[in-house]
Amino acid sequence: MWRFRGPVGARGVSHRELPPLGPSATLVTRAGLGFQLSVVVSRVCQQLVVHVGVDTSAKAIFLEQCGKNRGYRDADIRGFRPADGVCTPGSPEVIASGVSLRAVCQRVAVDGVEVAFSRDAGRYVCDYTYYLSLLHGSGCAVLIHVPPLSPQLPASLLGKVLQVLIQEILAEMGKPECQAWLAENSTPMALSQGAPTKAQIR
Repeated sequence: MWRFRGPVGARGVSHRELPPLGPSATLVTRAGLGFQLSVVVSRVCQQLVVHVGVDTSAKAIFLEQCGKNRGYRDADIRGFRPADGVCTPGSPEVIASGVSLRAVCQRVAVDGVEVAFSRDAGRYVCDYTYYLSLLHGSGCAVLIHVPPLSPQLPASLLGKVLQVLIQEILAEMGKPECQAWLAENSTPMALSQGAPTKAQIR
């Protein structure tokens, strides 16, 4: 079952474009404030949180491997900007997803749609939200950056691509080495203390 937390990130894409993929994924489609996100992640019982964000300058779909803690200088559309440009003071500079998105990217092929691997999510709302999700979820999250909808990438096609990607991500999670990594880094975190995760760069 998909759980939608707020408005959909890619304009025009709705739950109708994203059929159920099973009980092990939760879709988070809108960047929220840090304290709201930490509550969402702490209450998620599934294995994976998927963030889908729009990059208006992108020509391809990017699988973002990691989130960054510092360098947030621009305010979002509501005027929110992390104090001193830092997500969480005292936390790791970089946190990577426990899923090897490079491996996923190498396997995925969708006619007419380029899918690329990235280690820089852009220091904006998506990166900020992704970092906090990785921090509070012990690396059990991924971020997919998509271009704006267009005649070349209509909502129906984007929905199909996201379905393929998330199925491949779940398949990657099922590999023994990924399961072992997630088990090793799944120590619960006290959100009020903001303790750093054990997740390391993959």
